[in-house]
Amino acid sequence: MDQIIGRIASGKVTDENDKYYFVQIEGETFQLDKQEIKKPLKLGSNFKGFTYENEDHKMQITRNAPKTQIDRYAFGKVVGFKHDLGIFVDIGLPNKDIAVSLDDLPTIKSIWPSVGDRLLIALKIDKKGRIWGQLADEEIFNAIAKPANNKMMNKNVKATVYRNKLAGTKVLTDDYQLGFVHPNERDVEPRLGQHVSGRVIGVHPDGSLNLSLKPRAYEAISGDAAMIFAVLKHDENGHLPYTDKSDPKAIKKFFGISKGQFKRAVGSLLKQRLVTEDDQYLSLTEKGRDQEVE
Repeated sequence: MDQIIGRIASGKVTDENDKYYFVQIEGETFQLDKQEIKKPLKLGSNFKGFTYENEDHKMQITRNAPKTQIDRYAFGKVVGFKHDLGIFVDIGLPNKDIAVSLDDLPTIKSIWPSVGDRLLIALKIDKKGRIWGQLADEEIFNAIAKPANNKMMNKNVKATVYRNKLAGTKVLTDDYQLGFVHPNERDVEPRLGQHVSGRVIGVHPDGSLNLSLKPRAYEAISGDAAMIFAVLKHDENGHLPYTDKSDPKAIKKFFGISKGQFKRAVGSLLKQRLVTEDDQYLSLTEKGRDQEVE
């Protein structure tokens, strides 16, 4: 039986009722949903499809084979979990979600995949003939990865977490490039399978990336501070003749905000070392000049 389950197999149609055809393969009978079949099958004809045990513990065969199979990896979406068992992944079967054992998940449950996250898995069969999801290992990710080039530097990317380690987080970008996030470049440790947004802060000779999940400086500030920073960035000299000593009416006329709002916004920019202030000018620092505004 374990040589059939979770694979594409061929058998003979031996019976039918109102809802199902019944296909026999090596002495085991599998039900086939008639809704899948546009042209009626004849008894005695051959049928080829993907075999599995559905959620009602019935052996079933489907012509709509999932991309995820034995020794064949594909992404599936997490749809649920049980703390004493593991998590469940939708691979496209109509009435069967695939369990990934808690033995294969991080020991820290707070970084277990959550509903909506995605995992790259293949199928495996245990000694009792049950189907489980098998997480892709480092070798699989290396095999499917594509090299990045130096043009990726400072680009925004989307990526899926595939390994959580004390030394950092490993991800695969949506363009199938390998990336690494050092603990200093994240505010919290992301979940396994989480889809994250980051930016490229380094490109290695082997084509892998260093990423940061922290916001850019101009993204980390908001409202008035972001507006003032953008105005400074667009000034040819990178400075403006406005400080906390400027006339409130002049500040209101130029920036459209009160002097109190201006001082709080400038304080935020000073704290992030994006600007300096003297008696006459508010100026960009070297860090502020290097920071892009999109």
